[in-house]
Amino acid sequence: MKSLRPVRQTFWGLVFAALSRRVRDVGAIPPPAFSVMIRGGLVYDGTGAEPVEADIGLAGDRVAAIGDLGWMHGRTEIDASGLAVAPGFINSLSWATESIIEDPTAESDLRQGVTLEVFGEGQSMGPLNSEMRRELRLRRSESRYPLEWHSLGEYLEFLEKRGIVPNVTSLVGATTVRIHELGYANRAPTAAELIRMQALVRTAMTEGALGVGSSLIYAPAAFAGHDELRALALAAAEFGGAYYSHLRSESRHLLLAVEELIDIAKATRTHAEIWHFKAAGRNNWRLLAAAIDRIETARAEGLDISANVYPYLAGASGFDAAMPPWVQEGGHDKWIERLRDSSIREQVVKEIEGMYPEWESLYAAAGSAENVQLLGFRHAALQEYCGLTLAEVAKRRGRSAAETIVDLVLADDSRVHAAYFMMSEENLRRLLALPWVGICSDEEALAPRGAFLQHSPHPRAYGSFARFLGHYVRDEGLLGLAEAIRRLTSLPARNLSLTDRGVLRAGAYADTVIFDPWQIRDLATYAHPHQFAKGMRHVVINGQLALRDGAPTGARPGRFVRGPGAQRNLSGLSTLRPTTHIITA
Repeated sequence: MKSLRPVRQTFWGLVFAALSRRVRDVGAIPPPAFSVMIRGGLVYDGTGAEPVEADIGLAGDRVAAIGDLGWMHGRTEIDASGLAVAPGFINSLSWATESIIEDPTAESDLRQGVTLEVFGEGQSMGPLNSEMRRELRLRRSESRYPLEWHSLGEYLEFLEKRGIVPNVTSLVGATTVRIHELGYANRAPTAAELIRMQALVRTAMTEGALGVGSSLIYAPAAFAGHDELRALALAAAEFGGAYYSHLRSESRHLLLAVEELIDIAKATRTHAEIWHFKAAGRNNWRLLAAAIDRIETARAEGLDISANVYPYLAGASGFDAAMPPWVQEGGHDKWIERLRDSSIREQVVKEIEGMYPEWESLYAAAGSAENVQLLGFRHAALQEYCGLTLAEVAKRRGRSAAETIVDLVLADDSRVHAAYFMMSEENLRRLLALPWVGICSDEEALAPRGAFLQHSPHPRAYGSFARFLGHYVRDEGLLGLAEAIRRLTSLPARNLSLTDRGVLRAGAYADTVIFDPWQIRDLATYAHPHQFAKGMRHVVINGQLALRDGAPTGARPGRFVRGPGAQRNLSGLSTLRPTTHIITA
């Protein structure tokens, strides 16, 4: 730790400094003020460098100067003495797509220092055709927000105009593009359909999408072949877009799934990332070492591949991830209709009970009904089961675990939300130690009030970033704080080709967090998840205080952060030749 004497400044920082010197010389009026002055904190710039004690002056939405700013002042002053000052954290996988409309504060993430939410795991909020818009209206549960968009860019602009606290951005969902053209059919696209799918990706890229995101264990995403995914990723790569994926398998076929992502990275020569990287299921834990070795070999060969994780041993998903994809073909209504057929239901129960199915089963990865915890339902009559294990619910209902899974899906007319305990602590620690692994929540951004209290979320919604910094960094000493902050800031920003985000330097956007590294910790548990993390003192987003003294200010400074395709489109540089990848049906 050292004191930073040189002052790194923008043009306006130099102006402020020059005027201040002149005023000091002549003893006239007070010097001009920064909009916000952060005094005396330990500044972690996001690059992994050791901290320096310095002041930070913000002008508008940018960092104007960092250093010993002496007797200059800010219209708003923050004393950061003894606190860590860092760039705002980036949530590499957020599901706050609808919760942020319900509650624009995104408070569970705000109180952990998240200033940018990244959406798009397989499904994105656009592009939508008329049928997709109808389905979204039907499945919105208690939320009654206006559906004012068709494209992904229009959705993100809708959020910005509505007023939100964090910044938002998104990949375009490979599943969404498939549904747009094929519906829920289990088949490959025709050549004409694939051309239209690629065109949808290109449009989303020019609107500001960051790339293509896939989630390959769920229907209808599971029906997509490798060539189809590569074609969509190639279309995004024309604009510098990345490819992010929930792998086709996180269990027995993990190594094959990693190879699929590597092959796409070779084709696109752009960034590729594994969402919530893991080896799921006790029998598969040993596969993680080989998967890491394969990725590091690919990285050594020049491929830009990384991953992110949430720092917990349980994943969370629906009971659709415990059922074979074939029964879900055709969409939600067809799925429910088939489950009501006694002969089909019997076959599904048998396949759920088989511990080594050909399809990816999170129930099989969990190993037993005791390792599955019920989290959320649509209907109030079933809320009594929240927090119970599947084994406990099955016993209460006098049914087998597999029968209970089917029963609950039918009774709730939903996928039902559940936690699956399926990872090992040793593997998680190994992943967290890797320099190319970042952090995500893979959850909504919530608050302990209103409709959010009607279900019991995974504690990662309230604790992922605080748990990483508190438990694994401070308490366990798994890595240093400077490196940990890099994983939350400049690493994901670089991976997503976002300029002037994820770093603290003159000229960068003023997304800044100020926290007590000795106090930051997660409080949410599986039994009591609706508990805010502690230790985050102040959060600045685009130069405005969004959290002050640990409480939201009411400001809504969040913006739609556009990706490289929109930047090229705006500057007239998007002239790359389109790639068409032909697939025969």
